[in-house]
Amino acid sequence: RHQGRLALRRPALGTVLSAPAPSPAPPTRRRFGLPWEIWFFLLAFVALQFWQGREMQAGAMPPIAGQLADGRPASLESILREAGGKPLLLYVWSSSCPICRAEEGTISALAEDWPVLTLAMQSGNAETVSKFMQERKLGYPALVDARGEIAWSLGVRATPAWFVVDRRGAIRFSGLGYTTGWGLRARLWWAQA
Repeated sequence: RHQGRLALRRPALGTVLSAPAPSPAPPTRRRFGLPWEIWFFLLAFVALQFWQGREMQAGAMPPIAGQLADGRPASLESILREAGGKPLLLYVWSSSCPICRAEEGTISALAEDWPVLTLAMQSGNAETVSKFMQERKLGYPALVDARGEIAWSLGVRATPAWFVVDRRGAIRFSGLGYTTGWGLRARLWWAQA
């Protein structure tokens, strides 16, 4: 009988009662696709690069001359002249630098297509640098900077460092730390435009 009351039905025997399924939470969106920790690391890395490179030479490249590891005299001016209008990569490295060792293949490949002069900073005398280069099978020219005086005059305080110098002797790009071969190629190509 329904005497004005709401009739409740009892579930049949054996029926399992369950709570309604919760609706799925909306997907969370990350800003720019990366966690904040990675953004923090990238920002700190860029700030450190900027701070370390703040004293690096800009504008016109000062005259650089000395002895190559193979004993020949060389200068930045003569190599630019031989380059026939192409820009040049000046790459500063050290035999004790692990990042420089990781980039040896990149610099060797680049030297096949572009003028390259490297500067062996605080890596010993010409004989020591020559022996190191022979052991590592490195064929690019290395100007010996046994005491780091040339590198210091360019504002280089750590290795690796690099400069892209155009045919007029102006520094078009510079940087410090690891870089890719494609990044250097793009800068060299841009410097010849």
